[in-house]
Amino acid sequence: MDSAVIFDCDGVLLHLEAAEEDVFFASFAPHCDPAVLSRDWNSYGIRNDDDIVDEILRAHKQSPELKAGIKQRYFDMLEHHLKLGGAGATLIDGAAELLSVLGSKHKLGVATANFHEAARLRLSKAGLWSSVAVLSQGADGGGHKREILARLLRHLDLPRHRIVYVGDNCNDVEAGLAAKVHFIGFSQAPERRIELAAHGAHYLSASHPETRSLVEALLCVK
Repeated sequence: MDSAVIFDCDGVLLHLEAAEEDVFFASFAPHCDPAVLSRDWNSYGIRNDDDIVDEILRAHKQSPELKAGIKQRYFDMLEHHLKLGGAGATLIDGAAELLSVLGSKHKLGVATANFHEAARLRLSKAGLWSSVAVLSQGADGGGHKREILARLLRHLDLPRHRIVYVGDNCNDVEAGLAAKVHFIGFSQAPERRIELAAHGAHYLSASHPETRSLVEALLCVK
């Protein structure tokens, strides 16, 4: 295949449920009160799981050596939560069908601000992991979304005009523009699409049938 479509996870393939957020913050419980931790992802200096753990530990004057244990606790709690059938891994409308159709024509991947293992657990629960596993990059190692996407693209031997990145956040717009790939700003919310356009997104989608049409036009699929 001579083309690829890379997706952000939350807001594009999956909804991020409040219960899943609670699991993430509950993993800090032995070291600080999860109730005092901000649920506003944009309030953190760098918006990804890896850097957020670092920032919370610094803010609460905890040793960085606690990070590995917090991560493992989070993964264990998340896996337990999903196995129990708790709220989580809820598909965006049309996401499964989109991956099924595009997967026969393009390489598929995911570049997410989730830890890689958390993304694997959630996407596996939703039945999507096998579609994106080969090209999957999580927040592990830190950095802004442009750095996460750049790490994935280093494993993809394709010209940039044969790659599409689909995201729902202004950080995703920046990542797509920095990488010089085609970018599609996806959101079911009109106000979010306006925001994405204001940050430089030239192509906007309100539904995944529309996402498919844009991908096919950008990659000249017949």
